[in-house]
Amino acid sequence: MAKFKYRMQNILDVKRKLEEQEKINYGIANVKLEDEKKKLRKLLLQRAGYEKELTGLVSGTIDLARIRMTKHAIDTMKTLIRSQMIQVHAAEANLEQARQRLKEVMIDRKTHEKLREHAFEAFKQEVAYEENKAVDELVSYTYHKAEE
Repeated sequence: MAKFKYRMQNILDVKRKLEEQEKINYGIANVKLEDEKKKLRKLLLQRAGYEKELTGLVSGTIDLARIRMTKHAIDTMKTLIRSQMIQVHAAEANLEQARQRLKEVMIDRKTHEKLREHAFEAFKQEVAYEENKAVDELVSYTYHKAEE
């Protein structure tokens, strides 16, 4: 029996490898986003701790130097939080770009797989036609041989 060989198998293999690579890139972008979110949560918790400390300082005996230092720490934390929010948004944008690239590569790979399936179906029809032709020739030969 004939063996099916897809002419563009090497292209399909490349498309599969590209998809795997984009999946890895998407995973890396996702991990980066989670790291940035974790850093932001940590900064928010630190700021909340400083604010709690400030309310404790204001309600107890007033230590002006310590209050100023805590307010300065809160202001610094606000700046760091803004900066980290920018990092989070950039990581989200990178994740979205990676998702789009992955989607495009997956569509491309699926297209080539559909082409391969169509080629395989055409191959099966051709093989069936050849088998039917051979059977017809055999029957015809046998019939004519019996007449003689």
